Amino acid sequence: MRPGSVKDTMSNPVITFSFFRYRKPAARWWAFRQMGLAPALLRQVPGLRFSKMLGSGGGNGFSIWPDFGAYSLLGVWDSEAEARLFFDSHPLFAAFRQRCAAWWTAYLRAAQSHGQWDGQSPFPITEAFDENRLLGVITRATIHPRHLWRFWRFVPSVSRAVEGSEGLLFSVGIGELPIVQQATFSLWENSHLMKKYAYQSPHHREVIRRTRQLGWYKEELFARFHPYKAEGDWERGGVPLDGFL
Repeated sequence: MRPGSVKDTMSNPVITFSFFRYRKPAARWWAFRQMGLAPALLRQVPGLRFSKMLGSGGGNGFSIWPDFGAYSLLGVWDSEAEARLFFDSHPLFAAFRQRCAAWWTAYLRAAQSHGQWDGQSPFPITEAFDENRLLGVITRATIHPRHLWRFWRFVPSVSRAVEGSEGLLFSVGIGELPIVQQATFSLWENSHLMKKYAYQSPHHREVIRRTRQLGWYKEELFARFHPYKAEGDWERGGVPLDGFL
């Protein structure tokens, strides 16, 4: 069975997205170094079939300037039990938690996924899509170098437009490489409100139109998830995110 297209009946894969906030200079330097050091360790973790260490942009994450105090870890696991073992007992995750000022992990099951990430379709579909349920969205792209200035010219207006959108619970810009490889993760009350923003915001519609017309991306991925559990302590607007799950 090809991951990302049909239900995997041999196991029950889950996706986890962990976010970390660092405040002390020494902790921020340590976290920055993990962007290069942690992937080799993650490749040895049992049951972790796909993982990415991701940085964040400044402000709300949608900035060309990096935020050296915010990082995230995306994981696709063979089962929740193997994810749980990593979070409870692995020295790497213990080091993340020891040094960070705040952290939050969402557990998700993929309901839809289109496109590729580093030539892979990493998210096996294990959940029926429900437009009325809580929705997590990942968008990710590698931008053609010749289109970088056009892409980043639109980012500030789109960033301002998404803030305060009806139904938006959480949104952050993340990436593997500054400027060139970008992604977003957002959490919405339901799919109806997400689509309302995506197709009614003039700024976002213009980005979609130009993407299709000009071919901004070398590689892109769009995936939808149904979050079912969260842990940790991370607040948006003074409201704990785990209260939504």
